[in-house]
Parts: sequence; C-alpha cells; structure tokens
Amino acid sequence: MYLKYIRTAYKENQRNRQEEMAEFFPDEGEENCLLNLYPSVTYQTFEGFGGAFTESAGYVYRQMSATQREEMLREYFETDKMAYRMARIPIDSCDFSLGHYEAVENVEDKAFAEFQFRRVEENILPLLDDAQKIYGGNLELMLTPWSPPAYMKDNGDRNYGGGLKPEYRKVWAAYLCRYIQEYRSRGYLVRRISLQNEPKAAQTWDSCVYSAREEKEFLRDFMWPALQENNLSDIEVFIWDHNKERAYERACEIIDETTNHMVAGIAFHWYSGDHFEALSMIRDRFPDKKLILSEACIEYSKFSPEDFLANAQKYAHDMIGNMNHGMNGFYDWNIVLDETGGPNHVGNFCDAPFLYDTQNKELIRRNTADYLWHFTQFIKPGAVRIGMTNYSDALEATAFLNSDEEIVVVLLNRTAQEIKVNIRLRNRMAQLLVRPDEIGTAVLYL
Repeated sequence: MYLKYIRTAYKENQRNRQEEMAEFFPDEGEENCLLNLYPSVTYQTFEGFGGAFTESAGYVYRQMSATQREEMLREYFETDKMAYRMARIPIDSCDFSLGHYEAVENVEDKAFAEFQFRRVEENILPLLDDAQKIYGGNLELMLTPWSPPAYMKDNGDRNYGGGLKPEYRKVWAAYLCRYIQEYRSRGYLVRRISLQNEPKAAQTWDSCVYSAREEKEFLRDFMWPALQENNLSDIEVFIWDHNKERAYERACEIIDETTNHMVAGIAFHWYSGDHFEALSMIRDRFPDKKLILSEACIEYSKFSPEDFLANAQKYAHDMIGNMNHGMNGFYDWNIVLDETGGPNHVGNFCDAPFLYDTQNKELIRRNTADYLWHFTQFIKPGAVRIGMTNYSDALEATAFLNSDEEIVVVLLNRTAQEIKVNIRLRNRMAQLLVRPDEIGTAVLYL
C-alpha cells in the first residue's frame, strides 16, 4: 500500500506542481498529527463537476482563436485534466448576457408559436457543441431561469425582482417545458432544472422574487403538472438555488407530503459565507435529496482580482466544507470571461477559471483552475465520501473512495506554517508535509 501526493504552490504567482510517493508503514500507536480514514463509513455519492455556459462566456469564446478554444476546452473536459461533465445554462438572459433577451416577447403568444432561439444558437450552442466534442458525449445540462418575460411580472421589468403574476403561472411552467424540449429536440441531454435563480434577491439585473409559499405552489400546482403533461417526468427539479444561510428553512417550508416526490434536491450558492452546517441539517432531515452547488465565483465587487492566492483558497475551503457536509455536485459559474470579468450588461463583473484578454489576444489560466483541478481530476463521478477524523483545523481535508477503490484525500493549508500529517488507514500510516499556502491531493493505492 502506498500513496502519491500531488502538491501545488505558487511563488510570485507562478505555479509549482510536484509529485512524490510515500510508503505506508505499521501504525505503532502514534497519537499525534493524525488524519484517520474509514472507508467502511460512507456518506453521499458525488456526481461530478461542471460550469456555466452563459451568453457572455459564449461571446468571449467566439473571439478566441481555434487553437485557444481547443486548449481551454481540453483543460476543462478531457478526463485526464479537469474532467468536467456537467453544464448549467440560463433560460433567457441573465446578468452575464450581452443584454436582455426572451424566447417569447409577444404577450398574446401563449402557445409559443414565435418561440425564438437565436441568441442561444449564436453564442451558447457553439461553445456547448465544441465542449461536447472534446468530452466525447453529451454533457448533463441544468437549466435555470433568472426572470420570466417582463410581461409576466408584476413590475413589468426583467430587472429589480418583482414577482410572477398569478395568472401567468401556468403559462410560465409551459414556457420552461418548452425550453427543455427545445434543447432535447436538438439532441442535448437536459437532466435537471431549478425553478428560479436566487428567488430572495431583487437584483439590478434579471431577477424574480418568490416566497417559499409561492415557490411551493408554483412547483406543486403548475410546474410539476406541466412536466408530466409534456412527458418530462424524468427531469430533476431543484428548489431554492440561492445562498446557504437560508437553505434549510426553504427546504423545510417547501418539502412536505405533497411535494416530497417532486423535489430532487436543493441547489445552493456560496456568496453569503460558509454555513456548511445548513447542508448537514438538510441532509439529516431530507436524506434522499441531492445537494448541488449551482453557482460560485469571485465577485469583483467584494474581492480584488489581484488576490490570486486568497481567491483560489476561498474556492478550496468552500469545496471542502461543502463536501464534508453533504454536497453531491458542483457547478462553477462562467466557463470563460474577458479581461474585465465580463461582458456583463449591468457591470456585475467577476473572475473565472479562464479569462481571455481581448486586447492582447491572450488566454489566461487563473489560480482557481489549478485549485479546482485538485478536486475535479481525482474525485470521479460515483465517488463516495468516507469517514475521516482530522487532528487540526489548520489542515482542511476531505476524503472520497472512487469506484476503482482508490482513496482520494484533498488537503489545504492556508497558513504560513508547514503542517505535518500522518495519514492513517487500517493500522498503517504514511507521512506527508503540507507546505505553507499549499493545496495537495493524496491518492492512496490499496
């Protein structure tokens, strides 16, 4: 039994990745610096990783050279690299669009005879098609609306929140089904939807507010029946799709004996902080529900784009915490953005694992891509989180068992000190030193 340890650190923002081997030796009763692994104790199954195919990402992608496009997509979708297998796509426009658009703008067109897909065809589908060629099959898609068409809302505007008019709930449910059917008719694998992106937030961009009661009624009385009527009963429906700090309450308010069978899981974001315990409480109360992180990014309104290391470490910290409290899948936000963190039609700029400098025609790999790689490359679809105890909160860690019996342990050291760790499994141990400001992945070969 031995392990391979792959470490990544930075000096002057230059990546230094190294590999080393460590042999296991008998555990003679060591009590200190232990990280214990218990593969017989199992938790959630992990489905995989992905990112968002927004209009902005597609627009930036179109400006890249063929060589740059292939380079980026291989990094994301090849199995020996970041190994993404999922994608989240907005229904109609969001903030990361070139401007507002809607598939149906005519208030009288309740049968969607004028349904148009031009903006999707122009900017999203070319990126999606090329990604699937690299992946070698269909990516699993999650569709999410940011706002119903303006005429369906009580404020008459895609922006600034507002609510769905009660008389349009049936039409809106049919509209969402029409979107799913449009993708499926073109051969894409739509697996799941969420009912509304950030239903608590009245944003300056495309947004719509739902109370828990409104979201529950829309699901139970309109969306679920529409899915059945349109032969879409296999679609997984996710509720909430907002930050973790109120995810538990939302789940409790929506899921009951009338809706339990309708809800596949709870989608959540990371923008309000850790709140990892909320995931554990949802997992304990609703053990059959999936927990999907559907969006994460470094917002330039909160964090400096120059804080390369700290921003990447935020990703790893959140990933480890979410995994250790029950997360089943992860979607990052935009696949690629330009050098400003856009385009964004309301100036809500943010970072992405890859940026494209449109002025200098340069593809830029950000530190977050390297940090994500330590999870996405080694934790395979179908991996099961296993029991673990850790001697110090200075060393952050999560552990998974892949279907090929490899054990993967991701280690994060955000301190300025070197941390010693004795990885202990079945009365044998291996020693590692996790260097300051380092992320590493240990792969155990049994």
